[in-house]
Amino acid sequence: MKYIANILKSKADASVYAIAPTASMFDALQLMAEKNIGSLLVKDGEAIVGIVTERDYARKIVLLGRTSPQTPVSEVMSRSVMCVTPLHTTEQCMALMTQNRLRHLPVMDGGKLLGMVSIGDLVKDIISEQQFIIEQLEHYITGQRD
Repeated sequence: MKYIANILKSKADASVYAIAPTASMFDALQLMAEKNIGSLLVKDGEAIVGIVTERDYARKIVLLGRTSPQTPVSEVMSRSVMCVTPLHTTEQCMALMTQNRLRHLPVMDGGKLLGMVSIGDLVKDIISEQQFIIEQLEHYITGQRD
């Protein structure tokens, strides 16, 4: 069983990027492109008030004929932000993301933001763990010792 705390520690860049709800969607897209990420937390001061994603842009700006320079993030963001703690397991987070069709989960501990995990982070971790198990089984079957 692997905890989200371990995934956060293993991430090369654990930075979490945020934007104000009053910023334009254009600014949000620029920041996402610059940082090569798919979502931003929306913060009013230190309080998390939402999350905005590339999917939100596609569905709430492009498909509705709106323009990103004139549309504030607050009109596009998802206000309900599901968070996890460092003690959630990879499996619990994967289930939560699948059930709620989420791609990003902020990791909080006692009201403090520790980081963000993506579905990609979880899949990478699960594949790595499965590869380790396969290698151990191969060594066991062939009688090889390290």
